[in-house]
Amino acid sequence: MTKRIRLGMVGGGKDAFIGAVHRIAARIDGEFDLVAGALSSTPEKARDSGAALGLEPDRCYDSFEAMAETEAARPDGIEAVSIVTPNHVHGPAAKAFLSRGIHVICDKPLTATIAQAEDLAEAIRQAKSLFILTHNYTGYPMIRQAREMIAAGDLGALRVVQVEYPQDWLTEAAEQSGENKQAEWRTDPERSGAGGSVGDIGSHAHNLACFVAGDRVEKLAADLQAFVPGRRVDDNAHVLLRFAGGARGMLWCSQVAPGNENALRLRVYGEKGGLEWSQEDPNYLWFTPFGEPKRLLTRGGSGARAAASAVTRTPGGHPEGYLEGFANIYAGAAQAIRAARDGRRDPVLDVLPGLEAGLEGMRFIDACVRSSQQDAAWVAL
Repeated sequence: MTKRIRLGMVGGGKDAFIGAVHRIAARIDGEFDLVAGALSSTPEKARDSGAALGLEPDRCYDSFEAMAETEAARPDGIEAVSIVTPNHVHGPAAKAFLSRGIHVICDKPLTATIAQAEDLAEAIRQAKSLFILTHNYTGYPMIRQAREMIAAGDLGALRVVQVEYPQDWLTEAAEQSGENKQAEWRTDPERSGAGGSVGDIGSHAHNLACFVAGDRVEKLAADLQAFVPGRRVDDNAHVLLRFAGGARGMLWCSQVAPGNENALRLRVYGEKGGLEWSQEDPNYLWFTPFGEPKRLLTRGGSGARAAASAVTRTPGGHPEGYLEGFANIYAGAAQAIRAARDGRRDPVLDVLPGLEAGLEGMRFIDACVRSSQQDAAWVAL
C-alpha cells in the first residue's frame, strides 16, 4: 500500500469548528495521518487538544515555529500541514513550513492584508513545496460539472453572473458576548483583515463565481455596511462586478440576514442558456438551454460529466455534501503531493485553488473596501 501522507495542523484545537472539518476531510479518503499539531496559541490548550486527538505528547507543540523546526528535522516528520488559524496567522505559519520543504494546505482567505499576501506570495514562489488554499466549495461535483459545461461552450458567451452568500449568525453583536470566539476574531480587523463579511464569505462567493465562469473580475463597485452598532468591519455587502471576458455580475454577502444559514447560490447566464446551483441543495444543477424546459442534472445521475464523476463517491440518490466537497480538496492535495514525491507536477493543480486564487481573493477584498470608502465608486482589482 502507498504510505499515507503525514499531516500536521496549526490551529483547530478544542471547540474550533473548522479544524474538525479539516480533520474529517483529510480522513475521508484515507490519504492522510494526523501526527502532529500546534493546535492553539495557548500552550496548555494546545497540549490538551493534541492529547484528545491521540497525538504523541512530544508532537503536541506550543507554537507553529517549534513545530516547523522540529518536524522538519525528524526522519518521520510531517510532509504537509493544515493551517486553520485566524487570518493574520496564515502568512507567518505558511512561511515557516514552506521554507522547510513542507507542503501547506491553508484555510482561506490567503492572509489578513494585501501586504501580508504579497509577502507570502514571494515565499510560495520560492518554495519547492506546494501551497493549496481550501476554497472548499470548488470541490462539489456539480460545481465541477458547471465549470466543465461553461468551458465546453454549453452556455455560449457568458453575459450575467450572479452569486450570493447570506447568513444570519451575526445579526446581533455576538462578538460582544464574550462567549463566541469565532465572532470575536472574525469581526476584529487586526485578526480578520479590513473585510468582514466580504473577507469571510464574500471571498468564497467571488472565488466560486470566477472558478465556474473561468474568468476573473477586473473592476467592481461595492457598498459595504456594518449594520450592528459598534461593529468594526462590514456585515453586509452589495457588489457590482465586471469580468475580463465581458460578463457583468452581482455579488451579495451578508451575515445579518435572518432566516439564512449558509445560503450560497450561483446563477450563470450566457447567450445559449443558464445554470443555477445552491450550496444547501448541492447534488442538483439546473440547466436551461434557451427556449427549452429546465433540465435537472444530478450528481451521479445521467448527464453527469467527467469532471463531476471524478469527485463523486456514492451512487446517485445518496446525498453528498459539505464534508465530501471539502474532502475533494484534500484528495486533490494528496494526489499532487504524491506526484511531488516523484518529482512530477500533477494536472490536478490546474483545478485546485492555490496562490493565484488566493491573490485574486485578497484583491477582491481590498477593492471592495476601497470602493466602499469612495461611495461605491468603480475600482480596479
